[in-house]
Amino acid sequence: MKGPAIADSRRRRPSAGKLPVLAAGKLPALAVAMLAVLMLAGCASLGNLSTPEKSDDALYARSQSNLSSLSQVIDQHQQDPQAYNMRGSAYGEAGMDEQALADFDKAISLDPHYAQAYANRGLVYRRMNKFALALADYNTALSIENAYAPAYLGRGIVYRLQGRTVQSLDDFNKAIALKPNNAEAYYNRGLLYQSQGQHQFAIDDFSTAIEIAPRRADSYIARALSYLATGDNKAAASDLDQAVQLDPSDPKAWTSRGLAYERLGEKEKAAGSYAKALNLNEKYPPAVAGFARVGGQVGKAYQTF
Repeated sequence: MKGPAIADSRRRRPSAGKLPVLAAGKLPALAVAMLAVLMLAGCASLGNLSTPEKSDDALYARSQSNLSSLSQVIDQHQQDPQAYNMRGSAYGEAGMDEQALADFDKAISLDPHYAQAYANRGLVYRRMNKFALALADYNTALSIENAYAPAYLGRGIVYRLQGRTVQSLDDFNKAIALKPNNAEAYYNRGLLYQSQGQHQFAIDDFSTAIEIAPRRADSYIARALSYLATGDNKAAASDLDQAVQLDPSDPKAWTSRGLAYERLGEKEKAAGSYAKALNLNEKYPPAVAGFARVGGQVGKAYQTF
């Protein structure tokens, strides 16, 4: 059953405030050790790391190549929850959910008031579709730190997936109010509006997400789908041109682009886009149907741009 319509009560985007930084000379010893290990491993540079606060742990754990370095740090700091939380984040980034959960469990056992570890574990549970466990962790994180934006965002996503639209909107609004430059929050609130047919609100949020993070293909795809829903096929095609250049491996992007150009009457580009999607996934039903609609011929070379 479709959830209740969302009232027109979105918050205006507040101006971004300055992020807090640690005072000079107060850098935690573990963070210094972590930074040194990752620098030696070639996994980070001083130019792209912010001040090492607990809320920024994931910045140190972006790729699977960090895992051995992080394990070395844990060997030297076996009772420090931050080390386990960092490695758990790396495991999560690598899709190694069970290992991530084990590290977050350890971090929480060492520090039962570590809000980020609860929120990170909640994210893994959410990805595993264990929504009750995810909500419990997000709620615990917020009971510890009631202004922790990632926990509101994560809980809002769970609520959205459960069809709890009003609660989801409230959490996304809180996440945005606390951290106005979070593209993920605007993107997810846009998906919520889109699911309720409120496409102009969705377009506004996807546009803000794109302004903040212009290299994310999913925001362009989502905005294009709302443009298609409102009949603005030219704007949709423009967004999908950008999306397939940012992520050429997404059959959904190519298929949506095919539909946009099909509606614009440009069958050559439409067929080429559907053909690209089929090259990526030959059994993708929307691409199969679209390719047939525009009279696509297997083996023919098509112009895509």
